[in-house]
Amino acid sequence: MPTKSLNRVSGKKSKEAVVHSALKLFTMSGYDGVSVRAIASDAGVNIALVSYYFGGKQGLLEYLMATFFEGYLSALEKAEQETSGQISSVERLTVVAEQLIRYQQHCFYLSRFVHREMTLDNQLVRELMSSYLMKEKFLFARIFKKVLSGKQMNQMQIEFAIIHYRDLIITPFLQPQYLREVFFIQPSEQSFCTQYMRFIRDWASRLICCTDGSF
Repeated sequence: MPTKSLNRVSGKKSKEAVVHSALKLFTMSGYDGVSVRAIASDAGVNIALVSYYFGGKQGLLEYLMATFFEGYLSALEKAEQETSGQISSVERLTVVAEQLIRYQQHCFYLSRFVHREMTLDNQLVRELMSSYLMKEKFLFARIFKKVLSGKQMNQMQIEFAIIHYRDLIITPFLQPQYLREVFFIQPSEQSFCTQYMRFIRDWASRLICCTDGSF
């Protein structure tokens, strides 16, 4: 009897097992390199359950992507609300970044997979960009409008600052292997966030202190 058959589960647990196995296999072999049968086998469930829960492998991919972005945007909105009071601009940018980095650490493998998939050019990625990432841009723009109020920066410079800020937030999860193998940095560890936030706070300080638009 196969070992996996001893771990067969049902209901909510079987769905979670499919999600866990899909994420693991997609991360290891890429979306195109994994079959529905392999996912079901790894999860210890009947292959028909993948279609039942997600409508197939494509539906499972969409579920993973949407799950990440829903949580990511929720964390961003919460961080924006928490920093809407009397707080310095530097602290506002630092707190928002920290909340998003900790969210990605919490779902490290999902973050890594989603960011990697978002570098591709396909219909799903374009749809996600036109919905989730446009909302992300809107929220970041709203934050930067507050922190750069009164600064001598034109619209393009502000947008470049947003792009740079976003890159600081997602790069450790887009290229974790590069950080580990070349710089021996472990972005999934809690100590990384503590040290990294010092750099982001310094970056934010330089941005806010810049009043001539030369940043």
